[in-house]
Amino acid sequence: MTELGLPEEIKACLFDLDGVVTRTAVVHAAAWKEMFDAFLREREGEDFRPFDDHDYDEYVDGLPRADGVRTFLASRGIELPDGNPDDPPGAETVQGLGNRKNALVLEKIRTDGVEAYDDTLTYIRAARAQGLRTAIVSSSANCRDVLRAIDAEDLFDVRIDGVVAAERHLPGKPHPDTFLAAAQDLGLDAPRSAVFEDALAGMDAGRAGGFGYVVGLDRVGQTDALYEHGADVVVKGLAELGGPA
Repeated sequence: MTELGLPEEIKACLFDLDGVVTRTAVVHAAAWKEMFDAFLREREGEDFRPFDDHDYDEYVDGLPRADGVRTFLASRGIELPDGNPDDPPGAETVQGLGNRKNALVLEKIRTDGVEAYDDTLTYIRAARAQGLRTAIVSSSANCRDVLRAIDAEDLFDVRIDGVVAAERHLPGKPHPDTFLAAAQDLGLDAPRSAVFEDALAGMDAGRAGGFGYVVGLDRVGQTDALYEHGADVVVKGLAELGGPA
């Protein structure tokens, strides 16, 4: 293992955004809950069963927005028309609910700002200093704006986000395609690339893609689940792997 805590053959690091680089996973979770609880309350009345942490971890975390809506609704036995990507937030469609959630996220980010995990940024800089290539891989369509908000856009050689995935018709996590595209754009293959993720869907993607090392970031107390879904190692923060003190 290198001083960065990675196998010697690893030449690229592929980082998820929310919950790995930025503290925005909690913002997304809050927006999902606000949106789904309002939808369920209107549909089922005050006795509705609220959206909870298990629902977030199991059905939406790490997935492209529309996939998260579909997966959660299916878990409750609810079917809605898919609609169109430009459906207004008030539309009772999969895309409309997804856009309602996105509007809530953007409002929360505008109000509260974006905070980065300093240990992750330090680790990324150390990896680049040692010649490793780096990529950001996120299902978020707001990825570039978030990176600019924390002045971190130049820390990544490649960006595969919700916008790029849509342009290239890449299925999102738990499929490995976005991570595989990032490795390819860096000129490397999966066995020489490491995935850094906090979502169970991201672990599944790392395992399915045959990546050389899969690092799970446990921000919410799900170490066992991260291992079960394919992590090679689970840490609370990237400083635990190594790098500069």
